[in-house]
Amino acid sequence: MLLIRNGKILTMAGVNYENGYILIDAGKIVEVGEYPAAFNQEVLNSGDLEVIDAKNKYILPGLIDAHCHVGMWEDSVGFEGDDGNEATDPVTPHLRAIDAVYYLDRAFEEARENGVTTVVTGPGSANVIGGQFVALKTYGRRIEEMVVKDPVAMKVAFGENPKTVYNERKTAPTTRMATAAILRENLMKAKEYKELMDEYNKNPEENDKPEYDMKMEALLKVLNREIPIKAHAHRADDILTAIRIAKEFGLRLTIEHCTEGHLIKDILAEEGVSAIVGSSLTDRSKVELRNLSLKTPGILAKAGVKVAIMTDHPCTPIQYLILCAAMAVREGMDEMEALRAVTINAAELTGIADRVGSIEVGKDADIAIYDGHPFDIRSKVSTTIINGKVVYERKKHERD
Repeated sequence: MLLIRNGKILTMAGVNYENGYILIDAGKIVEVGEYPAAFNQEVLNSGDLEVIDAKNKYILPGLIDAHCHVGMWEDSVGFEGDDGNEATDPVTPHLRAIDAVYYLDRAFEEARENGVTTVVTGPGSANVIGGQFVALKTYGRRIEEMVVKDPVAMKVAFGENPKTVYNERKTAPTTRMATAAILRENLMKAKEYKELMDEYNKNPEENDKPEYDMKMEALLKVLNREIPIKAHAHRADDILTAIRIAKEFGLRLTIEHCTEGHLIKDILAEEGVSAIVGSSLTDRSKVELRNLSLKTPGILAKAGVKVAIMTDHPCTPIQYLILCAAMAVREGMDEMEALRAVTINAAELTGIADRVGSIEVGKDADIAIYDGHPFDIRSKVSTTIINGKVVYERKKHERD
């Protein structure tokens, strides 16, 4: 067992503790409370108890990056490490990030060193339908041991990126009309495939089994609302197109980037659409980013939109996730809302809140301990814990 005590715990579950403790067993959180008032001191006498004293420190659930490409574009590597965009076909729903992530990439280590314990990583935005994202812990001996949920979402892209990629190839889509049409066409094909499969399953003796289609099989998870579409959309009109198509087919949806979301905040709130905002710590490198603002997460949250904050690594390096949230606070976002945006909100919007995102009994013991307030630029992570195991200690790291 592992006991963390004497720290200020921000649980992201509605109750915080000024001087709290967390008891961990078999990789799970088994107790949370005030220390020593609610703690059974007899536990200290058990022979297998490891104790971390977090006096004068802040204890948070491990941070979650709700949208990034960690391991898909390897650090300091060129073409050989670029596996995020299969830019040869605008429709690739059957591609799975798990088959491309380089789990030994240095970015995973830098994530752990900065309190990031879960990343939702996947394909880029070259294609109209890019493939399947996966949620991973940032520590593990192999990729299979790191998986939290696979697949966690289907990537689709609107706007400039698919247009640019396929215009160079002189093939569709070269317009926003074609991007929307290609997405609709394939969702309709998937709907027909689903109907044929349903008919076959109802009466396999009288109906022919449809020919297996790997792309359509992947899209069935979307049509069945098992996973959402992660809709890459910067401009307000592209955001609205994503919402329109999601409504047409009854899909679950999150808007990724949502750069101009602040321009249509009331509409997003009315539609009940959630936003995974970022990367904001970057330059306005293309036309779609002309309205990029660090104020966007705060404006959306105040309008009633549920917000997560992402790095879009490597656009902003994964280790700066907490800095992205801090900058949103500087530009008007509520402090606790910004912390939720990189913890529980990120978990809820990606469908993994049953395991991570808050410090609660029964959840995975993923913990980040800071030596000061996490939004203080001078603060550092002193300890990172994943599945109840200490995977990073700053004192030991600096000594080595």
